[in-house]
Amino acid sequence: MKKNRKEWAMICGLLMAELFMVMGAAAGVQEKAEAVEPIPTMSPPEGNTTFIEGRTWCVARPGASQFDLENAIAWACGLGGADCSGVQPGAACYRPDTLLAHASFAFNSYYQQNGNSDVACYFGGTAAITTRDPSYGSCKYLASETSAASRLFERDYLVKKLLEILVILCLNVRLGKCTRFD
Repeated sequence: MKKNRKEWAMICGLLMAELFMVMGAAAGVQEKAEAVEPIPTMSPPEGNTTFIEGRTWCVARPGASQFDLENAIAWACGLGGADCSGVQPGAACYRPDTLLAHASFAFNSYYQQNGNSDVACYFGGTAAITTRDPSYGSCKYLASETSAASRLFERDYLVKKLLEILVILCLNVRLGKCTRFD
């Protein structure tokens, strides 16, 4: 029994050292969400097929009803807190002055401000996530890279949880609370 406990303690020590190295490497990677900028393009929204490094946007669905789009825009720009200044008269994204274009801008603004999750791009079924940059001319839609930052936080969280479990296991071994390993 003593031999198994010593072997387990050695394995615990090695695993903990490896986890600390992984956490250190993960902590060294830093990415600012606000530093990510959309790729400038001069093509119209329907012709642009830009999809670089996991960037996504939220746009209005072309088949959505006028009533649903109006309600969704009112919520996004009101209680939702989206920055809708870009579609005010005279702003860069005011033209085309269509419900669909303004809804797309408002939905994307809310989506980018709220973590780029599927839930943040629903609006009662009137919106959809796209990999096509809807920017056009001087109208630039916010974009952010969801993949790298999200995975970093998920990996960091998982590594911390695994480390916690490993520490508890190792403490139990050291304190003799584990009585059987075979």
